[in-house]
Parts: sequence; structure tokens; C-alpha cells
Amino acid sequence: MGQLFAIGEVLIDFIPLQKGSPLKDVQAFERAAGGAPANVAASVAKLGGNASMLTKLGKDAFGDYLIEQLAHTGVRTDLIRRTDEANTGLAFVSLREDGERDFSFYRSPSADLLLSEDEIDPGIFGTNDILHFGSVDLVESPMKQAHLKAIHAVKSQGGLISFDPNVRLPLWHSPEECRRTIQDFIPVAHLIKISEDELEFITGITSKKEAIASLFQGDVLAVVYTRGKEGAELYLSADEKYKGRGFNVKVQDTTGAGDAFVGGFLYKLLETGAAQDNIIEVLRVHHDEILEFANASGAWTTAGKGAIPALPSQADVHKLIEMQSNKGMMTNV
Repeated sequence: MGQLFAIGEVLIDFIPLQKGSPLKDVQAFERAAGGAPANVAASVAKLGGNASMLTKLGKDAFGDYLIEQLAHTGVRTDLIRRTDEANTGLAFVSLREDGERDFSFYRSPSADLLLSEDEIDPGIFGTNDILHFGSVDLVESPMKQAHLKAIHAVKSQGGLISFDPNVRLPLWHSPEECRRTIQDFIPVAHLIKISEDELEFITGITSKKEAIASLFQGDVLAVVYTRGKEGAELYLSADEKYKGRGFNVKVQDTTGAGDAFVGGFLYKLLETGAAQDNIIEVLRVHHDEILEFANASGAWTTAGKGAIPALPSQADVHKLIEMQSNKGMMTNV
């Protein structure tokens, strides 16, 4: 079984103790380990896979906490660098009554943006490995160049590249800079995960079918279009589509749900030995199983608070699949 390498931000999410208040009115928070790539790595590890994090943290208490939390989930942390040139990133979150979120980020820059290409060792990657990244750490920084080096190294070994744009506009100078950067990185990935509220923004195309078709450029082999509780659709071309059902659970917090979906999806790819030369065949044969597992992983996470603390084990995922298959109704997990 190959290994998942996630590159990018690891940070502290400060989650409000109450829902329904704007961030300015929140009086108390609880901390949780987060950052989209870290969430994906933790998801894969908690499901039983091998996962490593490529990032940099501050030499501060928050960095110590994140190392402990990642290690606790089973993520390898020996490749994480530390620095005293910047602090570990922070994100303050406010929760609406429906569990959706607003963010306020503190990084100018944070330590993760200081990881340089010289700190990426190409020799760590193998044929059946997967590199996953998002857009948050693609702002102009040493970390952007570190992404490019890691992507090239994994590709040269025959491994897979997974990209979840995970749009966070407050972290960019302008929406156009965010859109342009995401568009620049889409062609270098083999697998694109995109949500229904990101598709038109990223592509600039209102027609769903045409927008998804436009993503098949460069090295892109598959697109996963997620629709929250409505499930997800897997595209192997603009005309070859497979659907996966959603799971109806009582939502507490949607933080990390998309990352848990990605983690479940990538775990199944690792389990089936997917690589550049066989991923299309793997997805055609196993699409039902992979989509069901990924959707259940994402749904389970929304029933808890925070991202990493709420991630499911493999037993949790199978429990939810069995419960919903038997009951066909909203499930309290």
C-alpha cells in the first residue's frame, strides 16, 4: 500500500462554543487541529493508511500541539520542519445554526508559508504514493515553490497528484489572484476535487457540464464534484459520470467534511494500488465502493466538532454505511 503525502498548511482552528453568532460576538472558543491538507492526512491515517505531512510549523506551543495531534492520529510528523522566523497559523471560525462557517485567518506570514523547495527531498516518494494539496498555500511564497518541486518529484515516480482548490478568499489579495492561481495548478494534477459552490467561481462557466469539461486539461484524469449531503459525482470525462449517494446525519459542524471526503477517497485509491497508469481502470471498477466510502467519511465528520477530532475510523465509516442502508433515514452518530 502506498503512502499519502499532504503538503500545505497545518494550523489551529478556534471553534466557537456557541452557534449562530457572528465572529465579532463569539465569547469563547475551543481549539482544534486543522488545515485542509493536514485534515486529509489525518483522515487517511485514522482510516488505517500511511500518511505524512510536508509543512513547517513555528517553534511555539501551537506548533507543539499540532505535532502531538497529528502523531496521535497516526500521521508521520518526522518530515515537518520547525522555524523561529514565523508563528504557527491560526484560524478563528464562527458557526451558523446550520453548521456552515465563516473564517478569520492570522498569518502574515505563518510558518507553513516558509517551507522552501530545498527542504523537499524527491527521494521520499514512490510509485504508488499520492501527493495531495490545496490552494491556501499557493500564494506567492517559498511554499508555492515547494509544491512545484514535490509535484514534479511524485510525477516522475509514477505517483498520483490530487488537488482540492478549497477556496478561501480572505487569504488572497483578490478573487482574481485566487482564481488564476488555481487555474494554473489544475493541469498539473491527475485528480481534481471541486465543490458545487466553487465550480463556477474557478472556471468562470455557468453551465455545470461545460465547467466540468473545462477541468479536463493537462494531466487531469478524473474530477470529483461534491454536493454535500446530496453526495458526489465522479467524472472520467465530460460524458463518463458515476454518482455516489449522500448520507443524512444530524450536522454539528461542517469544518473538515470536504477533507474527510477526500481522505476517504484517497484511502481507497491507496488500498486499490492506484497509480498514474491504472487510475482510470481502478475508478471504473471500484467507483461505487470508493464514492460510498468517501461520502460516509465526510458525513460522519459533520456530526462532530472541528476537523481532525471528528474524523472517523474505518469502523465508523462502515457503521454509518450499514446504519443508513438499514434505516434509510437521518442518522444520529
